This record gives sequence, C-alpha cells and structure tokens, in this order.
Amino acid sequence: MSDELVHYSVASGTATITLDSPHNRNALSAQLRRELRASLAKARHDETVRVIVLTHTGKVFCAGMDLKEARGAGAGDQGVNEFPEILEQLWNSPKPVVAKLHGPARAGGVGMVAACDIAVAVPEATFAFSEVRIGVVPALISLVVLPRITARAAQELFLTGEVFDAERAAQIGLISSVAPAEKLDDEVARYTNAIALGGPNALAATKELLASPRHATPSAGFKAMNALSARFFASEEGQEGITAFGQKRKPSWVPAD
Repeated sequence: MSDELVHYSVASGTATITLDSPHNRNALSAQLRRELRASLAKARHDETVRVIVLTHTGKVFCAGMDLKEARGAGAGDQGVNEFPEILEQLWNSPKPVVAKLHGPARAGGVGMVAACDIAVAVPEATFAFSEVRIGVVPALISLVVLPRITARAAQELFLTGEVFDAERAAQIGLISSVAPAEKLDDEVARYTNAIALGGPNALAATKELLASPRHATPSAGFKAMNALSARFFASEEGQEGITAFGQKRKPSWVPAD
C-alpha cells in the first residue's frame, strides 16, 4: 500500500482519513482526489463511524490543487472540476468532520478546512487564499469559506492573498481552536468524544439545520422547527436518549470505550 496517498482507519467510532502525499505538500492531485472521495464515501456509509477526522502527514496539510497537473490543461480538463464533490462530501456529511492541522493550508486546502464542521490547528499553521497571486479566483472555496469567516476578513484576505496565522484564523471563524503540537491530539479527541455522545440521526439533522437558510424572524420558523423537535422527541433515538438519561446510563449509540 506504499503507493496509497490517502489512508483510512476506524477506531472507537472515529474514522481517520489521512492525506499522505508529502512530496507535493499534499496537493490535490488526481490520485489524491480520487482516494479522498472514496474514503469520505466509505466513512459516510460505515455504520460503525460516528465522527470523521481529516488530517495529514508531512509538514503541510494541503497546498491546494496540483499545479503541475493543471499546467497546459483546458477548462474542461482541469482537476478543479472534481473538487466540488469533495467539498460537498465534507460539508454535507451526516457525520461531523473534524480537521486536524499540524501544518499550513493554502487555497483549496483552506477550502477543505472550511468545509469541515470543526477545525483544530497548531499555532504554527498558516493559511492563505493564494489564488489571486497566480491569476485565478477562489470561486469554489468561497461557497464554504464565506459562511465561516467575517465579511471584512474575506474582503481583505481574498483580495491580498496574504498569509495569516492560526490565531487570526480562529478570530475570523475559519478554525475552531488552536492547540500546541503536544496537545493537538487531546484537543481533537475532546471534540470527537463530545460528538460521539450525540445521537447519529440527531447529529445529521442538526448539521442540516445549521446549513439551512435562516428564517427572517423567529416567528416565521416556529412551525417548522416545532415539527422537527417533536419528531425527534418521539423518535426511537430520542426515546432511547430520554430513557438512558432517566436511568443514568449512556445511550446505546455511544461507542464502547
């Protein structure tokens, strides 16, 4: 399996997907894109998986599209045409996805970070929307980045392409948390363990809720949200959770230690 660029493993309800192409800074080559799509699909359909961790080997999380492959190709042959599927798999995954970065992300790599539900990075990790500096547009990633970060930060960072650090990334909403390298695993585990306590169906529905357009006023959404709440209170999963709470035990969906 030495030629594999994306590794997949499952332990205690967590699927770990690892980008392993350090020779090109985990750039989104055709092979890596293909294997990443397959791993994300595998995690989605694996009933033992409750949460997904997307991480990497080497010093860089992801440098964006593989520019060597992009050079000389026409618009219809660009690898970026396959990238929306990856962003959509991350964004719409019914199982929460946590990005774990111990190195920089650029361009499409930043897009993948934004598409994840939670992202944790070391202080040394840096980020940049570097597209404009090579004469291209951060078009695809804007669909997942703009809902995450502040409008003023997007204006500045998309137009300048400047590098910014993990602390700034957390301030503007791109990542969730910053942790030193020696505590990165613990911080990621804090999130994955907390997520695993939630009901699988409830988590998937909550992700849909978070991605849905906001109602103009609370009153406009009360009817729909009440129906959603009542349906889950009465569901098999909801009743199991309520019963478990009353019996002071863990619900049946919590992975065994």
